This record gives sequence, C-alpha cells and structure tokens, in this order.
Amino acid sequence: MSVSRQKKVYLPTATRKNQYITIGFPLTDEYLNAYSDLENCYDEFSKLVYQLAEKQELYNVHVVTTDKLPMVRFHNEAYCLNSEEQLRFFYNPAHHEANSLHSVAGFRARKLRIVFLATGKDLRSHSAEFHSHVQKFIAELKPLLPVKDVPIKVRDHQHLSYDFFAKSKGLKETYGYKLRAVDSRYHRRHCELPDDVSTLNYVTINIPVERRIKKQLLANDTTDFSSLYKNLCDKFFKATSSKQLNRVAVVANGKLPLVRNSKYEQLTSTNEFQMIGFDPHTESPEPICHWDANKLVDAFRFVIVAGKSDETDEGYGRFMNQVEDALRLFTNELDIDKEHADVILRFHQHISYKA
Repeated sequence: MSVSRQKKVYLPTATRKNQYITIGFPLTDEYLNAYSDLENCYDEFSKLVYQLAEKQELYNVHVVTTDKLPMVRFHNEAYCLNSEEQLRFFYNPAHHEANSLHSVAGFRARKLRIVFLATGKDLRSHSAEFHSHVQKFIAELKPLLPVKDVPIKVRDHQHLSYDFFAKSKGLKETYGYKLRAVDSRYHRRHCELPDDVSTLNYVTINIPVERRIKKQLLANDTTDFSSLYKNLCDKFFKATSSKQLNRVAVVANGKLPLVRNSKYEQLTSTNEFQMIGFDPHTESPEPICHWDANKLVDAFRFVIVAGKSDETDEGYGRFMNQVEDALRLFTNELDIDKEHADVILRFHQHISYKA
C-alpha cells in the first residue's frame, strides 16, 4: 500500500455521518427561584432556546430535563426512544427538523441540557460551521439567563458508522477519508476552541451473537459463559496488539460502553452503561474486560481508543487502517454470516470544554 493510501481509510459510500452538540449547566435553587414553579422554568427556558436557535439557523433542537443521556443514530424515520437512562434520537440530518421539550411532570433535573442535532448534507464538511453557530447561541443565551456566569459544559460528538462486511453484501464502492482531528479541522475553518479542550477519538464495534456463532463457540448445556468470554478477549487482544493497538476493551455484560477520558472525568458505571476510561497520553494501559459469566449477551461490544501517538497531521486514517486490519484478523476466527449479519463499526470523535 502506498504512503498516500495509508494516510486514508477507504470506507463504504453508504457510511452514515452524525454530529450532535450538547450543552448543559446545573439547575440550582437560585436558578429555579427565578420562576413560579418547575414547569414554568422548563417552558420559559425551552421557549428562549428555540427563539435563539432559530436566529442561529439551528433547526433540530431538544431541551432535555430528565437527566437522561442523549444518544444519536441515523434513521430515515425521525423518532425518540426512552429508557431509564437514555434518550435515543433517530433521524436523517438531510430531512428532519424539530423543537422538542423532553420532561417528566414533577421531576427536577440536576442539569438543564440542550441537544443540537446537525442538519443538512455533508455534515463533516460543515461541522465547524455548525459548532460556530452553537458558540454564538451560547454567547446570546448566557446574558439572558436569570443567573449570571453559569458554568456551561459543551460536548461535540461526531461519528461515522458502517457495516464492516459491506463488500460481502455487494457494496463495493468506497470513499477515502483522512479523518482529521476535530480541533485541527475547526482551526482551519476559523472556529476557535479553548486551549484546555479535551479530545477523544475511538472506535466501537458491535458483533451480534447469532446462531452460527453460538454453534461455533458454545456447548448446548453451557450456563457459565466465563470461558467463552475469556477466550473472546484473548483473541481480540491478540489481534489488536499485533497491529499496535493497546487501548482496547471488551464488554459482554449487556451494557453499552461509554468511553471517556479518564484524566478528566469520574467513571461510574450504571445499569445501562459500562464506563470505559482511557487517557490518550498513556502509552501502554492494561486491556479492559467486562463480562457477566451468567449471561449470554445479544452482542459482543468492543472498543479501540486512539492514543496521542495515533494522531498525525493527516488525521486518523492510518489508525483506522490498523483497526480494520485487526478486526479482519479477529473476525476470521468467528463463524459470522458476512452476507447477512451487520457488524457495525463506528469511528467517534469527541471534544468537550467549559464555555
């Protein structure tokens, strides 16, 4: 492979792109006392948000007062699903717009949170412009709040998602991505970020545990799955280490991996989320395994985090080629129906800072 090709990763043209930005601040007694009651607080705040968002051409905006974590996925139909801990948005950025308040009667949130979903086409090309609009929104919002100088946390989430076995399903066309770092892309587009911005780049892989894998890996009367999961972890870690990928995790307990920078964030797992913490500056962290020996999960979930050394001026294209090579080695040892099973790989790029 030529050097120029190594700097790019070639992904299916059917790759989905998503971007969303969340901002939030604590709902204190002082803030709440400025309103007649909780419902009035939520209503007035959401009206203000929609008004300012319209001025900044932000057309898919959600106010969340349930303390649930927003998760965003591409879908041709727009809808929102609730669980105990998650608020899952499904939408097509090219077609869907919305202004919604997500609240529960009588529930006082710890934080007031706003979710901005990117709209339009070519989201990646316009990501800096979208972020700039949110920055202008924050600048207009802050003086209008009843409490001055509230500590606002900004999180920008971007990801590309695709079926790792798209070619086996006849989808041969690809497009080359350099996958530049978010802060670098934004700087080139004159969208300035604070010096203390936290960045995190990583890949998640979901492999469904379908009939063929069960027949390959399990005896009929298995009730203790620890040996299965240990074997799975060993194979995955062997494949990733052979491609110099050292920040890796396996989750096989039914929870969703939630990846954070362990240098800046407290890590506490919940009933639905398995916290995975890595510091991109740490060169050789221990691999992470989380499994439930009493449960056969519906999907094996894997995480590969990019370190500081994986970032180049050209981007994360070379890192993603290493990820794909490792995943190819690993999946060759599993009996996966490549023509039908969807093995979804997502490349995530996150930044966060205080505004």
